[in-house]
Amino acid sequence: MGISGSLNVSTKQERIALLAKQSPSMCFTSLNQYMDLEWLRAAFQRTRKDGASGVDGQTWQQYSADLEQNLSDLLERAKSGSYYAPPVRRVHIPKGPGSGETRPIGIPCLEDKVLQRGVVMLLEPLFEQDFLDCSYGFRPERSQHQALAALWNQVMAVGGGWILEIDIRQFFDTMDKTVLRELIEQRVGDGVIKRLIGKWLNAGVFEGGNISYPESGSPQGGVISPLASNVYLHNVLDLWFERDVKPVLKGRASMVRFADDAALVFSCEEDARRVLAVLPKRFEKFGLTLHPDKTRLVPFNRPKVSPNEVARDDKPGTFDFLGFTHYWGKTRKGGWIVKRKTMRSRLTRAIKTIGRWCRENRHESIKEQQKILSMKLRGHYQYYGITGNAKALSAFRLATVRVWHKWLERRSQRGKMNWTKFAATLKRFPLPKVVVPHSVYIT
Repeated sequence: MGISGSLNVSTKQERIALLAKQSPSMCFTSLNQYMDLEWLRAAFQRTRKDGASGVDGQTWQQYSADLEQNLSDLLERAKSGSYYAPPVRRVHIPKGPGSGETRPIGIPCLEDKVLQRGVVMLLEPLFEQDFLDCSYGFRPERSQHQALAALWNQVMAVGGGWILEIDIRQFFDTMDKTVLRELIEQRVGDGVIKRLIGKWLNAGVFEGGNISYPESGSPQGGVISPLASNVYLHNVLDLWFERDVKPVLKGRASMVRFADDAALVFSCEEDARRVLAVLPKRFEKFGLTLHPDKTRLVPFNRPKVSPNEVARDDKPGTFDFLGFTHYWGKTRKGGWIVKRKTMRSRLTRAIKTIGRWCRENRHESIKEQQKILSMKLRGHYQYYGITGNAKALSAFRLATVRVWHKWLERRSQRGKMNWTKFAATLKRFPLPKVVVPHSVYIT
């Protein structure tokens, strides 16, 4: 449809956002009026072309072959109530090398993705008016690096304090469906939208040739699941902490949440321990469980002596958030500042992933290998390239160079690629140098 179609959809979203902001307690009863053929066309364009197929095997290209008729039929079924939500195809991906744990991912059918995207486009501008500044995950124009910067400012503002790391065990699989629907319906009274959400929550899970119907949870990987998770945790954690907890604390407290990962910052140890004590009961009320090993309270006060005088036993703890280990480090002027480095487990995982790729693709042309490895390195730099993390970035690049040489040397019994030969190859097919595109030391 071009620009005019996009503007029309954007104008409708702006209208929803304005109404939601003006009436924070309003329950929207006619949202589906905004969802027309043009709306679904925009939803289809926002659906990944290369996404994995669901249980029906249909691809983006196949669906687009008769797009107008397919979308028209989808719209009619969605609004009439005859739409059937097919089961999601569940796959398991490893959480990390050596962990032994996997993460279940639900893959909806292409048409289901389109309709879920259309509903998310309706609900997102509404709930964005309700969400608090402390949450960053799965929200428009918000990122992990913004969350890291916000947390850095909060920690520095209180001189470190006490950090409460929160990890929810199997969050997406344990959300209470009834509670989730009740929370959504505080703002959404539209029968069409409520019916669709109910069908998605009750759709089966296809795995190993069988269909099951879990009593709780929303499949991680579903288009609507990220928004649903934010609605859930906005009420379970964000509002509770802001309205009920902070007013009764003795000292300063703040929080940064990205999806189901959260870090709470306290200036007072007593406050931190009180919150830690009541958190399990708060979460249990909503069917959630804190991971006993990954939820922990960390003393993180700024050291009172100079960096050169800190005894090993007096060093403050470290904490992890969004793939980075946070610790107190020395500034160029000899003071203290919170620094970040790539978590050891994440660095190990990344190196093993590179090694596996080099082994499996060692017979590809060197030019092609250099192209893909360069993309992987730039992707790593793009996320982990923050101020103060150059050492870990360099370690990753060095490990990539070494493992590439290892598998190039092994791909043939003849013409072994010694380091001299490999150095010449690396000069001809260079890998990108370390870059640091992000600064998290901002106020």
